[in-house]
Amino acid sequence: MGKVRSETIMHWDGSMSTREPSPMLPRIPDNDDLILYDYEYNASLIPPVSAAHKGMWRYSALLPLDDQEVRYPLFVGNTPLIAPDPLRQLTQLPRLWLKDETRTPTGSNKDRATALVLEYALRNKIGVVSCASTGNVAVSLAVGAAASGIKAVNFVPAHVSESKLRIMQLAGATVFKVEGGYECAFAFSRKAARLLGWGDRNTGVNPLTLEAKKTVALEIWEQLGWRVPDVLVVPVGDGITMSAMVKGFRELKACGVTERLPRIIGVQAEYCQPLKEAWERGEVALQRRYQSSARTIADGIAVDAPIGAALALHDIQESKGAFVAVSDDDTLHAISILARYAGVLAEPAAASTFACLKPALASGLITPDDEVVLYITGSGLKQPQYLAPERPSSHLVHDFAEVERILSSF
Repeated sequence: MGKVRSETIMHWDGSMSTREPSPMLPRIPDNDDLILYDYEYNASLIPPVSAAHKGMWRYSALLPLDDQEVRYPLFVGNTPLIAPDPLRQLTQLPRLWLKDETRTPTGSNKDRATALVLEYALRNKIGVVSCASTGNVAVSLAVGAAASGIKAVNFVPAHVSESKLRIMQLAGATVFKVEGGYECAFAFSRKAARLLGWGDRNTGVNPLTLEAKKTVALEIWEQLGWRVPDVLVVPVGDGITMSAMVKGFRELKACGVTERLPRIIGVQAEYCQPLKEAWERGEVALQRRYQSSARTIADGIAVDAPIGAALALHDIQESKGAFVAVSDDDTLHAISILARYAGVLAEPAAASTFACLKPALASGLITPDDEVVLYITGSGLKQPQYLAPERPSSHLVHDFAEVERILSSF
């Protein structure tokens, strides 16, 4: 595993430090530490397209893995980059793309991080892995752990989506519903893992999660014909997913196969936008505690105290991007539009990236000539209450004459 320069750490401000090598972890790093590799303009670290059948594991040269055969049983990665023509015509964005992570084992981008964490657990005979989650991480861990023969323990907010809770329980996870919200669930999860010696799946404290998520950026570059888009729009809760994307594109630069980063637009919910407000104040880290005034339907990005705040704020600045906040009403409209014009069933957090287009275009963050990728992070099938058509078109009929009458008005 000599490719990992685990003794070298890059911090969010670009400074470097060293410490004793520990390439595979489960060390708990500072939340702005990044694992680095021996890039040195080495394009051979990037696999050929023919390796796509391996999913995200084809990027093993840029993951903290040795040469053992992958044991994780579910296929993860190589999700499609789609260009729905009706959606392009509707938005007047002829170079609009959707990176569709709804087509993973549990319909969420969280499956990538789960896969790498559980692969590590399998290799190191760790029998229990825990997490805190607003829903998708817990579902992903429950299903992935069940397939791997590992016990999952999930700590979730008491108001967690009932449909997501059912999936966790169906897959055999032990679930603790915690009063006090996500922050309290996170503290309980960390304490349990530390005291009981479990594997810790938590995003932002286990760097394997960021390493796995960056493979999305590598795929986008590959699927665009080895080029970087002008703009990448990402929903932002803890900030780790966005920073993972930036790390992926940064590594492509380090390998000498690209020359720039995309402009990153991080999307937050109107009623939960701590990073957007900190960015507007010019902060490099959260200087005050954010308290949301109301809950948002976009539970996947409803994080009042983002653990990756400092890194996310740095990455937005480095990419010359911005944060945008969207309302729940606009997000609901986006869910309907994505289903109707792209055939993509997105959950609220995922649909927020489409909801962001109108304000981003109005403010000049995106131009009609830009090549734009929207990161669709999760499936709406786990939150069917939000799959509400704006123009219902079902008709109760008793004979075919009624069918003909209705069709005559089309």
